[in-house]
Amino acid sequence: MMNNWGSFGGWGMGMGFVFMLLFWGLVILGIAALIRWLMTQSSPSHNSHDKSPLEIVQERYARGEINREEYEQKKRDLEP
Repeated sequence: MMNNWGSFGGWGMGMGFVFMLLFWGLVILGIAALIRWLMTQSSPSHNSHDKSPLEIVQERYARGEINREEYEQKKRDLEP
């Protein structure tokens, strides 16, 4: 007696299992990425509303986004 699995010869069930694992893996990764993104959006460390303009300029200088001349000029502009 022969099994009638079509032209896949038994590979159809194996490939279906692989695709099922791939699908659920992508769903779980998507949910994890969404949760991580939502947590970073609500994190107070990423919220620049609580910082003074001078603190923001100091952080930009520390990260290397602006050079010393720009930092000194912006610092003079922001000081009363």
